[in-house]
Amino acid sequence: MRQAKIIGTGSYVPSKVLSNDELATRMNTSDAWIFERTGIRTRHIAAPEEATSDLAVAASIQALRMAGVDAWELEMVLVATVTPDMQTPACAVHLAHKLGARRAFAFDIGAACAGSLFAMSVASQYIATGAVKNVLVVGAELLSRVTNWGDRGSSILFGDGAGAMVLVPTEERDGPGRGLLALQLYSDGSAADILCIPGGGSRAPLTPESLVAQHHKVSMRGREVYKFAVTALVQAVERIVAEHNLSLSQIQHVVAHQANVRILEAILERVGISFEKAHININRYGNTSSASVPLTLDEANRSGKLKAGDLILVMAIGAGMSWGAGLIRW
Repeated sequence: MRQAKIIGTGSYVPSKVLSNDELATRMNTSDAWIFERTGIRTRHIAAPEEATSDLAVAASIQALRMAGVDAWELEMVLVATVTPDMQTPACAVHLAHKLGARRAFAFDIGAACAGSLFAMSVASQYIATGAVKNVLVVGAELLSRVTNWGDRGSSILFGDGAGAMVLVPTEERDGPGRGLLALQLYSDGSAADILCIPGGGSRAPLTPESLVAQHHKVSMRGREVYKFAVTALVQAVERIVAEHNLSLSQIQHVVAHQANVRILEAILERVGISFEKAHININRYGNTSSASVPLTLDEANRSGKLKAGDLILVMAIGAGMSWGAGLIRW
């Protein structure tokens, strides 16, 4: 079985920046209140004419250019998103068409903020079996379209953006133990109601009344999400490190879903990893859901901070509840 490795990364955020101070003119809040509780100063908001696939295209072009792969060479395109262009077909189909990836089959993965990890896992399995030689994995979200701007607890969190990765098989010259070493994924539907979009599906189709009630927007019980996230990700990190006979001290980088800086601080403190190893951008982008991990990875990669042989811990958790942790040898 071959390992998958990442040979190209890319990211994109819309040009419009929404600051905490601007939010304070719309609701009872302040920059200090938001930053103290979340670590967020600004977030980016898509233009009215931008769709999720447009954000994905911009990030993908960067990743393909870095990888030296032409779009027509792609064999598989995966998009992790909960905000596709339309209910059907998949956002990945629109992305593949816009890129000119005519040979690729394409589909979406809906695991909310953990979506990019789920997509990486699927891609790595296709590569491991030899079914495909390359995969474009994208996390892209336009969360501003599903945010209830009247809910102070959730509206301060979310931003729009996309991150992309090109995965291919490792080669002999890479040496042993390189690439995507492991990904462990989890889900618990009993906690589905603490973070969800309750309306718009087959159980609760949209009606004029539900639209007024904002049932087509994100609903979140923040304290319960915080408790669940910290407990679940601490267990996931400790388990994956132990099962691969590694120690936490061997991890050079943490690339985590940027949901809330307090969640990440609590997780790293409990497992004993220095917060200085974490790559942080939530202060600039907010919570970009499935885009968060690949966007953060791209920033770390382009800054030159990731060196060959470095061990990277990735982790994310989102609605479902769905979560996971992974190890990458760069």
